[in-house]
Amino acid sequence: MTKKQKPSIWIIPVIVFSQFAGTSLWFAGNAVLPDLQAYLQLSGSQVLGNITSAVQLGFILGTLVFAFFAISDKFSPRRIFLVCALLGAVANMTILWLATNLFSLLLLRFLTGFFLAGIYPIGMKIAAGWYQKSLGKAIGFLVGALVLGTAFPHLLKSIGGALSWKTVLQAVSLIAAVGGAAMYLLVPDGPYISKGAGFNPKVLLQMFRTKDFRCAAFGYFGHMWELYTFWAYVPVILQQYAQANHWQANLSWWAFVVIAVGSIGCIVGGVASGKIGSAKIAVIQLGISGLMCLLSPLLFQLSPVSFLALLVIWGITVVGDSPQFSALTAQTAPQAYIGSALTIVNSVGFAITIISIQFVNYLAQLMAPQYIFVTLLIGPLFGLWAMYPLYHKK
Repeated sequence: MTKKQKPSIWIIPVIVFSQFAGTSLWFAGNAVLPDLQAYLQLSGSQVLGNITSAVQLGFILGTLVFAFFAISDKFSPRRIFLVCALLGAVANMTILWLATNLFSLLLLRFLTGFFLAGIYPIGMKIAAGWYQKSLGKAIGFLVGALVLGTAFPHLLKSIGGALSWKTVLQAVSLIAAVGGAAMYLLVPDGPYISKGAGFNPKVLLQMFRTKDFRCAAFGYFGHMWELYTFWAYVPVILQQYAQANHWQANLSWWAFVVIAVGSIGCIVGGVASGKIGSAKIAVIQLGISGLMCLLSPLLFQLSPVSFLALLVIWGITVVGDSPQFSALTAQTAPQAYIGSALTIVNSVGFAITIISIQFVNYLAQLMAPQYIFVTLLIGPLFGLWAMYPLYHKK
């Protein structure tokens, strides 16, 4: 296989489908949470935050383990993707039989998060093996696939009563397994596949001494404070609005729409970044999503059409900057330690999501629901401050 070999026409569609299928495991538990709570007789509003945090914690540990043992350097990324997609599907499916209380549920969601570390980042590496000059655009499509995968369980749940929560989990697991098989069977190792730089935590201080890298990383941290907490609480926002305004709607469908439209922000942002730069796209989208945080108390006073319109804008921009932060981090990281840089930044970013989710969980016990989501503004404000030098850099 030569370095001049061009990817076949089906390569990127298969990678995108497989990424979508695998990452549909991420929020599968959230989409059926009310049914799960009833089945396991779990009470309390903090269950949502806890099962989301369990997945995030598993993902963090998984990325660190994969990086520390250089697993993607020792084995074909396609094989890693297949194995993790199958094991993630099993961890998700066994909720049906092994989840008997909150602890066992959290453990299974933790394991699902762990195996997602072999799906989402590894999918990026597989794409990088095929696309070099157009990698930024490819990342936009891949993060878009992550967004659709995250939203997909809500779509299944929205099929008005036709599917039980058990069927939803089974369907998500089956699709994840099919995605893993498709990646392994249809996407060979690309001509640009290379070994990573390795994981070296000792270079942490050295990396953050680089101003541009520090700006990109801190911008990403601010973005992550908002992103997963918003995604986790989209069904809650919809439910609270419906109760306050006596609104009759298919809430699972609208949860799918609000999360799924983020793929538009990723793809359009990826295309536009080639013209005006990743930093500007990231700042624009982060600024808009921050404005939505600020306006969130007003959402509950609007008509359903206006409420949904603003929520869709929020859904587009809350994640549309994500591919650009990934690109900026890779571009500004010290080249000798790019593997360590990306691992550390991703791990810290996902750790921040746990803090944010638990913080909002705590505030939900103290504040009126319409004011809780203003606290997500902390992230965009910090990110915009951090990105200011990169935004104005020529």
